[in-house]
Amino acid sequence: MTSLRTDWTRAEIAEIYNSPVLDLIYRAATVHRQHHDPQEVQVCTLLSVKTGGCPEDCAYCPQAARYHTAVKVHKLMEVEEVLTAAQHAKDTGSTRFCMGAAWREVRDNRDFDKVLDMVQGVNEMGLEVCCTLGMLTESQAQKLRDAGLYAYNHNLDTSEEFYGDIISTRTYDDRLDTLGHARKAGISVCSGGIIGMGESHQDRVGMLHTLATLPQHPESVPVNALVPVEGTPLEDQPRVSVWEMIRMIATARIIMPKAMVRLSAGRVRMNTEEQALCFLAGANSIFAGDKLLTTPNPDEDADQQLFQTLNIRPRKAFKDKNQPAVVFEQIPL
Repeated sequence: MTSLRTDWTRAEIAEIYNSPVLDLIYRAATVHRQHHDPQEVQVCTLLSVKTGGCPEDCAYCPQAARYHTAVKVHKLMEVEEVLTAAQHAKDTGSTRFCMGAAWREVRDNRDFDKVLDMVQGVNEMGLEVCCTLGMLTESQAQKLRDAGLYAYNHNLDTSEEFYGDIISTRTYDDRLDTLGHARKAGISVCSGGIIGMGESHQDRVGMLHTLATLPQHPESVPVNALVPVEGTPLEDQPRVSVWEMIRMIATARIIMPKAMVRLSAGRVRMNTEEQALCFLAGANSIFAGDKLLTTPNPDEDADQQLFQTLNIRPRKAFKDKNQPAVVFEQIPL
């Protein structure tokens, strides 16, 4: 079985990434079968619990307040609304429920207390609970873990070298610090990036290198294709090809063999055959529901047909890690 390494060099990763694509798929599929059931794909649901009005300047994001997009600003949802959505996600086959808030950072206030209630409630449903809320302190990460948080998503987005071309309001080290705070609190780490923002192939290799050389690999690595949104600085970026997605997925699978590699944004533009190639290359998770935060996603019927056609079955929750125990009860608001 392929051993876990955290000492990959950029040259080694570049050699894998640039190998002939059919050889790359074969190698990744072999590694995938050593560590995972190839017929299992986890179904996740991502809900925007607080939308728009973000003070940051991420060039790809329609939720940034400074860009003129069609996204409407919505305050933080009520706890019961979120729990209803989580129950629907569970009823339709999701085993992981992710909540995203368009914040630069978490603040210790009533909104954060409500998020802790959401986390606790979703955890009690038996779903893996994930949040993406921006930057976290150590104490905030611990509070989320105590409320039952399973995973924290904080994407690197791209390489450290290209990062400044995409974002100026938060540093690369800020992102790495947040991942460290989540890890220290005992929360599993979800971190990946976006391709198609104008980065080079070397930048893609650089991002994967950063993830694969962390002290511990992320348990979850989302691979996103940019969905250009009118009103953002990247609105005119051309679509990346499925082969570029496959190279990213396959390389991530080979160098981080135990991670869940998530086929994320951009899937709505893929047909069944293209998605099948991504699964063959090592992807073993998708996001269900009509939206990924604010961008379109395939509908539930299409995904059910996809699973039937490919004879794929949903992965159960908590397969590799126990369900988090709630340490304390939140005081009702």
